[in-house]
Amino acid sequence: MNIVLLGAPGAGKGTQAALLVEKYNTPHISTGDMLRAAVKEGTELGKKAKTYMDAGDLVPDDVIIGLVTERLQNPDTENGFILDGFPRTSAQAVALDAELSKLERPLDAALLIDVDAEVIVKRLTSRRMCKECGYIGSVADASCPKCGGEMYQRDDDNEATVRNRLDVYEKSTSPLIDYYRGCELLVSIDGDRDPQVVFADVEKALGL
Repeated sequence: MNIVLLGAPGAGKGTQAALLVEKYNTPHISTGDMLRAAVKEGTELGKKAKTYMDAGDLVPDDVIIGLVTERLQNPDTENGFILDGFPRTSAQAVALDAELSKLERPLDAALLIDVDAEVIVKRLTSRRMCKECGYIGSVADASCPKCGGEMYQRDDDNEATVRNRLDVYEKSTSPLIDYYRGCELLVSIDGDRDPQVVFADVEKALGL
């Protein structure tokens, strides 16, 4: 199962990826998580990426492609992978196709989690993250339900940045939907429902 997860920031791609990992033990390759780890560790890549991430802009192709290509060399991806947050542009999709062709591991599907933009704005601006363990909750969580740590709002979850991220997604990433539809790999799922209901449709769409 080699799949790409598509959808706007906050559409629920990470949630669906986590459910797939839990049930099928397929490696989840999230460029967002990889970049945030690099930012936290203060690496050169992290410093370069942070300026783009804080503004809600896309991190340059060369940085992301290098990161993902390196990750796909790991042995744990040989039996499948879930790419989340990559590709985000047609240029990245072409680069990914070229890399997977070399590895003789083509994509099985491009899964689109489709959610209305205003629903996403409401979701993300109310999202909170634990400073200690990274748990993602909501504004209703006074402290982390998992470890009791302090909850905070990420810099990229304020309304102005969220709307900018959605604009960037619409302009840069939407052409991917047409790209994968043209490749006959696109599968669209309504993401504005209970995550378990969405997951049942994901499994059905992937023939799992």
